Amino acid sequence: MSIPFPFTAVVGQDDLRLALLLNAVSPAVGGVLVRGEKGTAKSTAVRALSALMPQVDVVSGCRFSCDPDSPDPGCPDGPHTPGAFASRPARMVELPVGASEDRLVGALDIERALAEGVKAFEPGLLADAHRGILYVDEVNLLHDHLVDLLLDAAAMGASYVEREGVSVRHASKFLLVGTMNPEEGELRPQLLDRFGLTVEVAASREPDQRVEVVRRRLAHDDDPAGFAARWADEEAAVRARIAAARELLPSVRLGDEALRQIAATCAAFEVDGMRADIVMARTATALAAWAGRTDVLAEDVRQAALLALPHRRRRNPFDAPGLDEDKLDETLEEFGGQDEPDGGGDGPGGDGPDGSGDGPDGDGGDDDPDPGPGGGPGGQPEPDDGPQGDGDAAARPEAGEAGEGGEPQPAGGCGEQSPVRAAEPFRTRVLSVPGLGEGAAGRRSRARTEHGRTTGARRPQGALTKLHLAATVQAAAPHQRARGRSGRGLVVRRDDLRQATREGREGNLVLFVVDASGSMAARQRMGAVKGAVLSLLLDAYQRRDKVGLVTFRGTAADVALPPTSSVDAAAVRLESLPTGGRTPLAAGLLRAHEVLRVERLRDPARRALVVVVTDGRATGGPEPVALASRAARLFAADGVASVVVDCESGPVRLGLAGRLAGELGGTAVTLDELRADSIAGLVKDVQGSGQHNRRVA
Repeated sequence: MSIPFPFTAVVGQDDLRLALLLNAVSPAVGGVLVRGEKGTAKSTAVRALSALMPQVDVVSGCRFSCDPDSPDPGCPDGPHTPGAFASRPARMVELPVGASEDRLVGALDIERALAEGVKAFEPGLLADAHRGILYVDEVNLLHDHLVDLLLDAAAMGASYVEREGVSVRHASKFLLVGTMNPEEGELRPQLLDRFGLTVEVAASREPDQRVEVVRRRLAHDDDPAGFAARWADEEAAVRARIAAARELLPSVRLGDEALRQIAATCAAFEVDGMRADIVMARTATALAAWAGRTDVLAEDVRQAALLALPHRRRRNPFDAPGLDEDKLDETLEEFGGQDEPDGGGDGPGGDGPDGSGDGPDGDGGDDDPDPGPGGGPGGQPEPDDGPQGDGDAAARPEAGEAGEGGEPQPAGGCGEQSPVRAAEPFRTRVLSVPGLGEGAAGRRSRARTEHGRTTGARRPQGALTKLHLAATVQAAAPHQRARGRSGRGLVVRRDDLRQATREGREGNLVLFVVDASGSMAARQRMGAVKGAVLSLLLDAYQRRDKVGLVTFRGTAADVALPPTSSVDAAAVRLESLPTGGRTPLAAGLLRAHEVLRVERLRDPARRALVVVVTDGRATGGPEPVALASRAARLFAADGVASVVVDCESGPVRLGLAGRLAGELGGTAVTLDELRADSIAGLVKDVQGSGQHNRRVA
């Protein structure tokens, strides 16, 4: 058995350690979500926490860890006889991102249930985690159906398994801890709100601290037992402090003044619902108990707000989590009174896990938490619109392109224009891939999935998960006399079982190919284009898609963002996109085709939707129009679903984007037609390869 890295040996990361310890003191706080870049000791700290948790008493022989003082009356292993119990360490159960539904909630033996009427149940991870820690590494990559099951269990404190009239229920109350790298995508809002606290972690930029991290990691890897022994005293001290804080917790008084500060803070930051108020109250109480006090002070409320509110303030996936600390201080001061901290250095914000100003790392903690990223969005004036208009661009060089003699022609005074702000996003129409796929579960295109409406039945391949009862009975019925059936029960054998086939929705790879050339560079026009792409990105986030971004301008195309689940990363790249130069349309299409080829090797089941955002012009190099046409026909030959967002404007409309859509084998829509409310109630599938191009009216 491997020896985990000691919790008290983790260098720095004071906020992370404090949040985990507060949940150890009061599991009712609701868990921790740890956000941060890779290699920042997120998983190391979480796994080390289990060694500090107090032992739990469980009913002897109960697979569901029932408390002997108050056993679950509906426990599948019950009823329990009083008095028989055992003590064991609290479990930390890890939920793999790719786990199956049966592994999470448990599995019923359907064959025995049908033939014998027996509820033969094999517990899952939710049963193992009861009264312990459920840890999900890369929680933002968890499949939607597993997220739904976690939400149900977290809300009800119980897990239900129901199939074909057979039902099993057992208690499942656990401390939910998740880690994630925001670059790989964000969490669903419902699951995000289930985490009581959130912590942002980052690697230290101090050379001395980084040296100490490497030194301790190498020492542990060389001699895990010896390293753990050197930190045994610090671990024992923190374990004892957790136990003392748990005993003190019921005596902590949360006064009316602290409650008013909590309510005023949540109202000032406009968080949704009342869960934030409750979590802040529990966190502030746990902070007081951790500090050895029986009264909640304003400093506890402030620290609780910094841990409980940042992830609850996001209004859309492109908002960065965070809290304006100046506004927080003003709110606390306005609703505060006489119970202000005395300025001592022993507040919970500066404590290391051992209770002193200096933790076992030797690093002193600050009384105030580290300030978050300063500054808000904006602050820079919009550039003035240039005098250029769209007009008949075919009759003159594009803005920023080479004119006669190869000399660049300035666009409004410069060849390359600075990035333009995106217009306000809007709700877009549904664009989906035609046909029936088998990709990862999502919300965009039709697909064969484990969840959805039943469309038929087949023989199971491997373990039976979704029984098709009618098909099973139909398969078993003709053989009842040969099997010697004599009673009322149906004689069912393994070969009779039928798996239900279901149809639901899948997530796709939405690859954006964005024209950033001079012909797109008019200020208001490019702002509208970025707003449209941002709207499509928001739609991709809601439909659980992967996204990628290819841009083309000047003489080449660039992969601004390889395919990823992080839609907000794509939004950041889009916001900083400069414009100007020629329009190498062929280069953009060829680069996108190469991105799809590589991604098809990595994830062959995920179908792609290519969204080309352009006015259809192609300039630069020999025969640019013919080369772009040949590149477009590659997508049609591969059967890739595509849509062209026509950005052409002005009194003269050349219809080049519509022609490009026809060569791609897809559909063209204008910026106005992209809006969901442009035609009430119309939902349009993207046309596949071989279909005639037509503009959606």
